Amino acid sequence: MLKQNLQQKLLQKLSPQQIQMIKLLELPTLQLEQRIKKELEENPALDEGSDEDDYSADETQDNDDAQNDDDDDEFSFEEYIGDDDEIPSYRLNANNTSKDDEQRDIPYSSAKSFHEHLSEQLVLKDVNDKEKLLAVFLIGNIDEDGYLRREIEAIVDDIAFSQNIEVEEEDLRRVLDVIQELDPAGVGAQNLQECLMLQLERKENNSEAVILAKKIIGSCFDEFTKKHYTKIMTKCDVDEAELKVAIDFILKLNPKPGSSFGEPQTRSAQSIIPDFILDIIDNEIVINLNSRNAPELRISHNFSQMMKDYTINKNKKKSDKEALVFIKQKLDSAKWFIDAIVQRQNTLLFSMNAIADFQKDFFMSGDETELKPMILKDIAEITGLDISTISRVANSKYVSTPYGNYLLKYFFSEGMQTESGEEVSTREIKQILKDCIEQESKSKPLTDDKLAEILKSKGYQIARRTVAKYREQLDIPVARLRKEL
Repeated sequence: MLKQNLQQKLLQKLSPQQIQMIKLLELPTLQLEQRIKKELEENPALDEGSDEDDYSADETQDNDDAQNDDDDDEFSFEEYIGDDDEIPSYRLNANNTSKDDEQRDIPYSSAKSFHEHLSEQLVLKDVNDKEKLLAVFLIGNIDEDGYLRREIEAIVDDIAFSQNIEVEEEDLRRVLDVIQELDPAGVGAQNLQECLMLQLERKENNSEAVILAKKIIGSCFDEFTKKHYTKIMTKCDVDEAELKVAIDFILKLNPKPGSSFGEPQTRSAQSIIPDFILDIIDNEIVINLNSRNAPELRISHNFSQMMKDYTINKNKKKSDKEALVFIKQKLDSAKWFIDAIVQRQNTLLFSMNAIADFQKDFFMSGDETELKPMILKDIAEITGLDISTISRVANSKYVSTPYGNYLLKYFFSEGMQTESGEEVSTREIKQILKDCIEQESKSKPLTDDKLAEILKSKGYQIARRTVAKYREQLDIPVARLRKEL
């Protein structure tokens, strides 16, 4: 049996401009530039630069008169071009800086890529055309650390599909052997053990340390990674002094041969472009948006003139009305985009000023111990913005300070109270942990229990499991793995 009933639901829908602004807010400066470039290419109603004199009050009045003469016109020119209060606001250099201002970028790298370095060495190797093609294909699969982490069998299938070349696994392995002879030593390895062994095999001297190092990597690799030195001494029949020399030799090898080229070869070397410039002037914090983060955009004068011409035309054809619809859509889109950029900039500056005010002690001194506990909710309450908005601002934005570039989320951390009731940032506690570990005896590293005791003696009541959590967040291994002979 069918039934009909009425239900009331309260739904919140975001406007196209709100969606646009949210997406733009997430973008750091470099991606914002790319997004603006894309919009300029796709929307002829949008122009770069500023032209405040394009639309005077007289022109607007003329447009009103023209509109009144034709009550049957479907669209209003005034509606899509805007009044005098809107158009001049498209000057978006909210930070009052020029394009010539310092941008504090790290310059782009123009050095030869890692892939190019490997490929150029192939000319010195005795390989035929097919082997060279296979070698280039293998080099393309080497990752930023210098490893070939894919299975040979999978690469064989790829070559068959993409190059239409049938090749046996043994043939591909022989080509891989050639690649592993290239510089830097260790390149083309499929795991860390092979990478270290390849480097050891390049050593010309055949000292006892090298022989023992090869034995350790070849037969005791698991014990080596876990620092079970007693087991290694028993298995290799050596004393602690001999083992120490061999271990020191191994530790000088490069576990990531590709890293010697600095930037990962799988992506272009990009600079960190700060979104904000923070300066201390006359003992006051002054914050500006990076000039590259404040583009000047405007509605195209030519496109607006087209709208005017179509609007005052009393003998519209069907094609004219279709053109008018197209122009309206593009003008709407351009205005939405410009307004979203303006709102983005206002939100960024508003949020950054709140963060700077909250962490004023740090920004005035550069002393990281001056950082206060601060969570997203704190800034959201100060600004009146939603927590999700603050999260988008902090997630991928950088600020340039007199003390270096910082990711905004660096300034956010939880807090805890000391025995005296003083609230301190967890970042301060982590710094103390880091200092303790750096000063520890490497032959007898501090356990998490011992670290917890040290912190308690300094007034920080922290459980061992919390110490372990902070240590892991600092990418510091457990005590056993920090042990050195």
